[in-house]
Amino acid sequence: MLSLNPDIVDTGTPPIPAARAWMGRYGGGFGAPIDLSQAAPGAPPPDELLRRLGAAAARPEVARYGPILGDEPLRAAYAADVADVYGGDIGPADIAITAGCNLAFLAAVLAIARAGNSVILPRPWYFNHRMTLGMLGIATRPLDCDAADGFVPDPAKAEALVDATTRAIVLVTPNNPTGAIYPEATITAFSALAKSRGIALIIDETYRDFLADGMGRAHGLMAEPGWRDHVIQLYSFSKSYAVPGHRIGAIAAGPRPMAEILKILDSFQICAARPAQHALVWAIEGLADWRAAMRATINGRIAAFAQVVGACPGWSISSIGAYFAYVRHPFAGVAAERVAERLATERGVLGLPGSYFGEGQEAHLRFAFANADEAAIAALPARLRDLSP
Repeated sequence: MLSLNPDIVDTGTPPIPAARAWMGRYGGGFGAPIDLSQAAPGAPPPDELLRRLGAAAARPEVARYGPILGDEPLRAAYAADVADVYGGDIGPADIAITAGCNLAFLAAVLAIARAGNSVILPRPWYFNHRMTLGMLGIATRPLDCDAADGFVPDPAKAEALVDATTRAIVLVTPNNPTGAIYPEATITAFSALAKSRGIALIIDETYRDFLADGMGRAHGLMAEPGWRDHVIQLYSFSKSYAVPGHRIGAIAAGPRPMAEILKILDSFQICAARPAQHALVWAIEGLADWRAAMRATINGRIAAFAQVVGACPGWSISSIGAYFAYVRHPFAGVAAERVAERLATERGVLGLPGSYFGEGQEAHLRFAFANADEAAIAALPARLRDLSP
C-alpha cells in the first residue's frame, strides 16, 4: 500500500467545504440560504479595477515569469502604503508579494522554523494556521484566550510557553475567528517579548483595513528602528480590494528572513499572479476612497449584527470586529458542530462551529457577516429563535 505523509494525514480536512455540505440538506422553509461561513467580500471589485485587471492580463509581457519577490512597482507602492499607515522607513526590499496570505504565512513560518520546533498560536485560532504548522511537523503551543478578556491574548501567559524549541509567536488582528482587535499596548508587549527571547513575532493583518472607525493603525511596531530583527507582518489584498480569486498577499520582513523567504517562494510559487500585481499598483491610491467606504459599510454591519443577535434570547456576542462575530449559543453541553449543522440544515444559516478553531470552543459559533447584506442580517432572528439542536 502507498505510504502517505503522516503529518498531512493527521491534518484535518478543510472545514469550510465540509460545513457547506450541510446546506445541501436545507429545504428552504425559512427562505434563501444565508452563508456566513467564509470571510469573502460581499461586493465585487470596482469596475475600474476589473478593467485594469483585464487589460493587464491581455499584455503579453505580463504572461511571462516575474521577479520571485514580486514586481517592483507593487512592492514599492505597498511599501509606501505600509510606511504611511505605520510610520517608519519601509522600502521595496522589505516587501515580498505572495500568492495569497496563506502562502505568506507558510513562507514566514518555514523561514524561521522546522519540524521539531514550536510556534505559539493564540486559541481560538485560524484553522489554516494550525493546519500549516501540523503539515510542517511544527508543534503548536496553544495560548488560550478568554471571552472575559475579549479574546485578547496575554503576553505573560505566552512567555510561560516559550522554551528552547520556540521560534515564533503568531498574532492575528483584527482576529479570525473572534473579530477581536488587539490593543496597541498588547501588541507592543508581544513584540518586546519576542525580541527579548530571540524569536519572531508574526503578525497577520489580513483585516487591517477594517479596523473600527477612528483607528488608523493597529500598532506602531514598524516605526521602531529594530523591527526588522524580529517582526514579520502579513497582509492580504483579497479582502481590501475584493479580489480573493486573484490570490495576492504580502510579507514585510527584514533582510535575514527575506533572503530565506525568496528561496521558499521560488519553490512554491515562482511568482505571484502578475495581472493583479499590475492592477493593484494603481488601486492602492486609486481606490483609497472606495476602501474607506467599504470599511464604513462593514462597521455598519457590525452594529446591525450586534443588534440582531441581542434580540435573540440565549444568544450573545462574545467578540465582534472586522469580518467576524464569535457568538455564544444557548445550548449548554451541546457540541458546537451539532448546533451549526442544525442551524444550516433546518434554518438555512451557515456559520462555523467553534470546535473548528481549537479545543475548548464548543460554546461558540463563528459568523462571517461582512459578506451578508442588511436584509440577510435582518432575517437572522427568525432563524435563530426556537432552534432545537
